[in-house]
Amino acid sequence: MTILYLCEKPSQGRDIGQILGATAKRDGYLEGNGRRVTWCIGHLLEMITPDGYKPEWKRWSLETLPIIPEQWQLEVTPRGKKQFKIIKSLLKDVREVVLATDADREGETIGREVLERCHYRGPVSRLWLTALDEASIRKALDGILPGDKTAPLYHAGLGRSRADWIVGMNLSRAYTILGRQGGYEGVLTVGRVQTPTLKLVVDRDRQIEQFNPITYYDVVAHIQVEQGAFKAKWIVPKPWADTEGRCLDRDIANAVVQKISGQTGNIARKETQRIKEPPPLPLELSTLQQEASRRWGMSAKQTLEGGQALYEKHKAITYPRTDCRFLPNSQLGDAPRIFQALVAADASFAALVAQADPAIRSRAWDDRKITAHHAIIPTTARVAIDAMSREESRLYDLIRRHYLAQFFPAFEYDRTVIDAVVNGETFRASGRVEQVIGWKQVLGGDKGKEKTENHEENQPLPTVRNGEPLVATQADLEEKHTKPPQRYTEGTLIAAMKNVGKQVEDPRLRKILRETSGIGTEATRAAIIENLIKRNLLSKDGKKNLISMPAGRLLVDMLPHSVTDPATTAVWEQALDDIAHAGGTLEAFLDKSEIWINKLIANVKARQSLCTSHFSGLSCTVSTANRPQSATTGETSPPCPQCHRGILVERTAKKGKNVGNRFLGCNAYPRCTHTQPIPTP
Repeated sequence: MTILYLCEKPSQGRDIGQILGATAKRDGYLEGNGRRVTWCIGHLLEMITPDGYKPEWKRWSLETLPIIPEQWQLEVTPRGKKQFKIIKSLLKDVREVVLATDADREGETIGREVLERCHYRGPVSRLWLTALDEASIRKALDGILPGDKTAPLYHAGLGRSRADWIVGMNLSRAYTILGRQGGYEGVLTVGRVQTPTLKLVVDRDRQIEQFNPITYYDVVAHIQVEQGAFKAKWIVPKPWADTEGRCLDRDIANAVVQKISGQTGNIARKETQRIKEPPPLPLELSTLQQEASRRWGMSAKQTLEGGQALYEKHKAITYPRTDCRFLPNSQLGDAPRIFQALVAADASFAALVAQADPAIRSRAWDDRKITAHHAIIPTTARVAIDAMSREESRLYDLIRRHYLAQFFPAFEYDRTVIDAVVNGETFRASGRVEQVIGWKQVLGGDKGKEKTENHEENQPLPTVRNGEPLVATQADLEEKHTKPPQRYTEGTLIAAMKNVGKQVEDPRLRKILRETSGIGTEATRAAIIENLIKRNLLSKDGKKNLISMPAGRLLVDMLPHSVTDPATTAVWEQALDDIAHAGGTLEAFLDKSEIWINKLIANVKARQSLCTSHFSGLSCTVSTANRPQSATTGETSPPCPQCHRGILVERTAKKGKNVGNRFLGCNAYPRCTHTQPIPTP
């Protein structure tokens, strides 16, 4: 009997198999040296839909809610059937399983749910692996953990997936039914991560729409000194400044212009400080998505797909779905081989690579900050850049430059601040002089930051000395207006999802969200945004901007705060973390989830009985004044002749021989199923 190593993906299996000596290729696994290595291809199992439990749950009806399975069931995914069958067969002839999936909650769940489905009851050990280079694999193999040490992670993973299923299935059905009561025909999906994400966009759009610009005034003095001239901005004294330090009174600002124009003064302070900026860290998926969105307008999904192609098809980069921007110390020695691969792939990159110093150790190399995966970096494989698409080559260039930058010195500049006093008024100028270009020759200076509106650091400053006399040769009054926040793009929305803890007031919950990288994961955020667009809850305004649709706004308004608040995710994550560390139980967590969902469904049922749905501006009352007009006739919609409570609204047949045809149906559907033809004008 052999030892079976169960990995999460084929590439992982090949790397581990190489070290174990299991290199003989078989159908769905590797073999050799008394060991076998196989893999799961991600989740081989998925939770079944409600109608898989009970036939009556197939129909969307409030009467059947809440839907909570008595015995949870999984089914093999269509794409995973062959591999699952292979694993099941291999498990019949093993003396031990070494779980070698990703070193996190989801990885633990992926492996153990397969063992559970195959009814494997033998010994289980855990290979806790955070990087796939040879040194890291050997180190992990020397320290294999007992299986029971990480088993609680599986229970936490089950809690997450089951509670998400309870929320998604029940609330999506409930609010879709409520929407239909108001005449909305789309599906209103609700989720623990999706809904707070939708609320981010809704809130931002409303901030923009309700924004009232504030007019303020800057005074800019043209200062002449012995060695040259520069511009400096007025520092508004506290009695005249608002909370942001701005002057809102034109007369006061204009008086300062008159007060200092043509007057003499002196240099009150001159300070110069050498600033050293380390290179930006290597990329993880979220930052890659943000940069691709900002630079080229690529969607989060396009970036993810491009990264996957670079990883799987071109073998050009390491695992792209990572949330980590750090690298293991054991990989530092691989730098020369990666440099060689970069030059072999692109001769035009040779000049930059030649200036890189492998002896430089940036802050990126830190084992303490490695999660299930390390940052995305180039591989040592020979890469054919010409075979890449334009999007893929752009992403590859960004990834290789962020890696190469780790081997360049810090960017250094001298930052000088000058305070000039004229007739009792203080003016400040600042500027910088580059001293060491460092890593910026690899990445450049474009970090996507907006240029400041003031004159800070945008001008060369002459040499001055403290106490030196000066003349304010001219003063300008500049009228400015505050600007509304910018609309979200997919890139900035992903950043907001990661940093959503900043919007949570409770410091404990804010800390949890910061430690768990906000809401969603690197692998799911793109799909969440895509689904919101697909469901017509969000839309794209042009190429980049995301805007909330009317249905999305109404859904956010109708949902309880606990569903739209990201703090709820923090509470969940705390409970799941307790389970993962054996401080809580799966049963207690699910019991609380069921109590919560029961209350939420009861609230929806109360709304329906009171006819308080507002989707599409439709009302459940039969009052002529509140009744919507027919799109065909322009007349007010008639009351339903069957239930006498709802009203008739126009719908489109989606099934059967009359698919696409318009008809009148009661807006109290599914409680009332009355339909009739639209009258001929």
